[in-house]
Amino acid sequence: MSKRLKVVIDKPACCGYGVCAEICPEVYKLDENGIVYVDDEIVPEGLEDRAREGADACPQAALAIVEA
Repeated sequence: MSKRLKVVIDKPACCGYGVCAEICPEVYKLDENGIVYVDDEIVPEGLEDRAREGADACPQAALAIVEA
């Protein structure tokens, strides 16, 4: 069984580019100000690669994927 991953958000670093949500909208959501949030910090099974890609694409490095 693969290890579960979770999303860590540095909200003050988020500038609202929205690249993460474009890449993986199932995990990354944007609030009314365009700041990233997640409904659940645990990455759903099968979305690990896209969640990582979304985090890695953040121009401000406001997202990290870590083992839960």
